[in-house]
Amino acid sequence: MKKFFSITLVTATILLSSKRNSSTAKNDKGLKDYYKEYFPIGVAVMPSDLKGDEANFILQQFNSITAENSMKMAPIHPAENRYNWNAADSIVAFAQRNGIKVRGHTLCWHNQAPQWMFKDSSGNTVTKEVLLQRLKEHITTVVSRYKGKIYAWDAVNEAISDKPDEYLRSSQWYQICGEEYIAKAFEYAHAADPNAILFYNDYNEINATKREKIYKLVKSLKDAGVPIGGVGLQGHWAINEPSRGQLDSTIKKFADLGLKIQVTELDISVYPKEHNARERKPEDADTAFNAEKENKQIQEYKMCFELFRKYRKVISGVTFWNVSDRHTWLDNFPVRGRKDYPLLFDKDLKPKKVFWEVVRF
Repeated sequence: MKKFFSITLVTATILLSSKRNSSTAKNDKGLKDYYKEYFPIGVAVMPSDLKGDEANFILQQFNSITAENSMKMAPIHPAENRYNWNAADSIVAFAQRNGIKVRGHTLCWHNQAPQWMFKDSSGNTVTKEVLLQRLKEHITTVVSRYKGKIYAWDAVNEAISDKPDEYLRSSQWYQICGEEYIAKAFEYAHAADPNAILFYNDYNEINATKREKIYKLVKSLKDAGVPIGGVGLQGHWAINEPSRGQLDSTIKKFADLGLKIQVTELDISVYPKEHNARERKPEDADTAFNAEKENKQIQEYKMCFELFRKYRKVISGVTFWNVSDRHTWLDNFPVRGRKDYPLLFDKDLKPKKVFWEVVRF
């Protein structure tokens, strides 16, 4: 009887241990592992994110990274004959060491573009020929440095106007070069690395008016033989948008182009969407991440990922814009000084309830 009891006890212990190990293994699965049959899961990072507890966390959860700011034109090329490579190099080196993908962001953008690019030594606006040559030199230098290490680039970012009655944004690029600078940016990047996938990237793509303008631009580039490989839908959304119908029609619209689609800068604010920066008001005082905000965010993320999975044949990547709620760009935008909680992980890098709604399908 004692021998039988002993064997039974050992068997029960083994089964319990096995169950615990299985549970632990399940909890060790990262976001990327749940979506390995669908698409890479990326995250935007700063060099400081690649140190301390966040470094291992990033490797556990993601298999692609994007430089949040370090590869933008002003940070990487602040003066005509000077490049700052340290930050960008450190991000690419981290990816190379750990066998994960890198998306390049971004080669041509109206924002964070250094003013020297548009002026001559006397402070006068340069000619179209000079500006295009400077753009070519910039793109060739940056893309060549990371050739074979960065698989995709946002070649042009946010060239479409937000004004309903205006097609292209009246940026300095457009004012000096006209529409031609957009195609040229793709051509310069393709010449520097023919294997890199080149994206046009923009926000507020769920808005019907802006969506049509983005579609028009991308289609015109493709029809003209410009080496565009994909369209990036930024995905800076909120608890009140997009609706399922908005997002479904948006993805379907761009899928018809026959190009790759990526969600490039995903976050879902726990506040209703606002598009313009403003000062904080008394009604902005409630910044607690309460049950109401959490439940609305859960429903929005769940719906978005249901549609991402539906369109898995055309979506080739989903990238979150920041690692966790510890620090996000939405902490200061659109309301200066207001804390937001737009991601799947809390400030301690623990999965929020919304994480489990995204991975249980």
